[in-house]
Amino acid sequence: MSTSPLLTLIKRLKSISDIGLLYAKDEYNRERYTELQDISFEMLEQVTGQAIETLQAAFPPAADYPTAKVDIRGLLLSADNKILLVRESADGKWSLPGGWADIGYSPKETIIKEFKEETGLDVTPVKLLAVFDKKLHPHPPQPFYVYKMVFLCEALSSDLLKGFDVIDVQFFNIDNLPELSTNRILQSQIEMLYRNHIENKQTAYFE
Repeated sequence: MSTSPLLTLIKRLKSISDIGLLYAKDEYNRERYTELQDISFEMLEQVTGQAIETLQAAFPPAADYPTAKVDIRGLLLSADNKILLVRESADGKWSLPGGWADIGYSPKETIIKEFKEETGLDVTPVKLLAVFDKKLHPHPPQPFYVYKMVFLCEALSSDLLKGFDVIDVQFFNIDNLPELSTNRILQSQIEMLYRNHIENKQTAYFE
């Protein structure tokens, strides 16, 4: 089951209100778009369970045209095809190494930096495996609209060293994955990425 269609509609409503407030030229239209924005925050509060104040802090007034956020992750396998996962300090659950795309860094540079910070490993990205639209997958509700990019990575070093924002770093067998941080990655996604790599599919999956 994918993300609630209602949540997607609420995100679209908020985006329209943000764009309206960004470009509105008169107070009449600004008042109407402000009301739309207030409604979208109230609806997001009900769907996500997060307080309006928290949501408003996460969404400062738009200074430019609103776009999707980008989450970048890396799949790295050991010689015996076990999957490297990091245990997130935020929720104590496991995920592929990675995080939000950073301004000033290319996707390739971002995943190299994230691996170094979270696992201590130097890696090189060798292939784009997938581009996921989170609304098409059963992630927990969240206010942001997110695309997720996943790269196949190869290790250039061998010493694992957990970073400051992770609790642990380990390799896992595909048939024995730990409890995953489902806001970040799903078992179905890892299984698809793993299968496509093992089957040597040459084209990236995208939605």
